[in-house]
Amino acid sequence: MKIRMLNSCLAATTLLLVSGCGVANENSGRLATLASGEHRTEGYAARNDSRHPVETLSFFGLESTMTVVEMSPGGGGWYTEILAPYLRDDGKLFAASYDINSASSYYRRNGREYVAKLSSQPELYDKIDVTVFAPPGYVDIAPDNSADLVLVFRNVHNWMENGVAERAFEVSHKALKPGGVLGVVQHRGNPDQPQDPMADSGYVTEETVIEMAVAAGFELTARSEINANPKDTKDHPEGVWTLPPSFDLEDKDRAKYAAIGESDRMTLKFTKPQ
Repeated sequence: MKIRMLNSCLAATTLLLVSGCGVANENSGRLATLASGEHRTEGYAARNDSRHPVETLSFFGLESTMTVVEMSPGGGGWYTEILAPYLRDDGKLFAASYDINSASSYYRRNGREYVAKLSSQPELYDKIDVTVFAPPGYVDIAPDNSADLVLVFRNVHNWMENGVAERAFEVSHKALKPGGVLGVVQHRGNPDQPQDPMADSGYVTEETVIEMAVAAGFELTARSEINANPKDTKDHPEGVWTLPPSFDLEDKDRAKYAAIGESDRMTLKFTKPQ
């Protein structure tokens, strides 16, 4: 594992709407094995039914020989546990994590937890190149034009809260090769309600995400309902954190929110033009 701190209108297109279990590829069997593997943190594999990692990564076109950037992985590395062993032998994984010396205690904690996690299992994580996404100082998430795929899992609301969402899309575009893919999974807001610029509820409308991605130079090429949840009414007292796995209300109405499940999520595939 290497840690590198580096300074530094929607285009007309044919959209493929994918529903159900998503798009399978030749590597889905190996992804399925890793998603349910014994190396996974206790409780993580139980979320596969809500997060559909095999179908989601297949939809984005992940292959074992790719160079991939995972943007702002949480301290627990839920998706890293699948991506790292999958890419370890023939591909490359960059993890654009948090600044471990940040003035924010939240960022420091998550960054340090993530580094500790990777150090705990070097046989899986020793080849990850950990960079830092922390504007304005650290924005070089991977070498320019090097990545085949940049992945964003439930981070757009955090970036909006901190005023760096547009920058995140820009640096993702810069890191990708021409023809490379940006895959976004995000808590999906109600399209009939105006978007809160700070995204305090955790929900972001598809229109908002698409506008930011297109402004950064991407084209929307496909969308999927793999991670949709029609039970999610999106009007909860503590936003998305009312729902599992957070349960911010603790025992209050817990059965109600457990029955809803994890949030309704958009799954969008963008491409950097050739």
